Amino acid sequence: MPRTSPLDGLRFAFGTLTVFPVRVTRWDREAARGGMLWAPAAGLAVGTAAAAAGLVTLFLGAGGLLAAVATVAVPAVLTRGLHLDGLADTADGLGSGKPAEDALRIMKQSDIGPFGVIALVLTLFAQVAALAQAYDASWARGAWAAVVSATVARLALTLAARAGVPAARPEGLGAAVAGVVPMRGALLAAVAVAGAAAAGSVSLGPYDVARTVLAVVLALGAAEALLRHCTRRFGGVTGDVFGGLAETAATTALVVLSLG
Repeated sequence: MPRTSPLDGLRFAFGTLTVFPVRVTRWDREAARGGMLWAPAAGLAVGTAAAAAGLVTLFLGAGGLLAAVATVAVPAVLTRGLHLDGLADTADGLGSGKPAEDALRIMKQSDIGPFGVIALVLTLFAQVAALAQAYDASWARGAWAAVVSATVARLALTLAARAGVPAARPEGLGAAVAGVVPMRGALLAAVAVAGAAAAGSVSLGPYDVARTVLAVVLALGAAEALLRHCTRRFGGVTGDVFGGLAETAATTALVVLSLG
């Protein structure tokens, strides 16, 4: 097997987590490891695009609410709704109360059940409301919230792909990336993202530095709680669970960043 290069990991991250025109040249465990370590970079690109959409909307004369809607729409478009679909399927699986095998079957169905609908509606409302409040405070805070939330959402995927977390199915994206990231690499990625987020918020003021770090920590904590619950219920992770983790982390980060 040829040696994996950083470009293989970048292609894997952007090719599987975004709609950017990047061709995945390798689909093996080594490339998946690099891809999941680079996942926050894909989140940074998505978050930057989302912030740009919000700022353009504000520049054209719209208010914070419409800017928030534009901001939330961009990650959905740039992921083809993959994470939102995963959130809905995960909610349906968890809400079914069925044994793991039956719950996984429910999650694979193409339709969305009542738990999925409720999860989608509440999540999107929370994201829009949080961003609207952040934009109303200042354009910089709104844009920063968009960037941080998208980045930490993909960081949650890096941590969920760490060694020791099993796959619930033998096939699919979840099986391809489950357990590929060494624990040390996952922790270093978390520290790097948290440090970069803190440094990036310095210009907004000391309170924003503390709020940003808290947002990252709580977002990862919420995603970790969901990950453990899904692992107990389903016996491991799936691609849908990864989507649910990303949306959970993003929403938590946005809520924290909108407070104060």
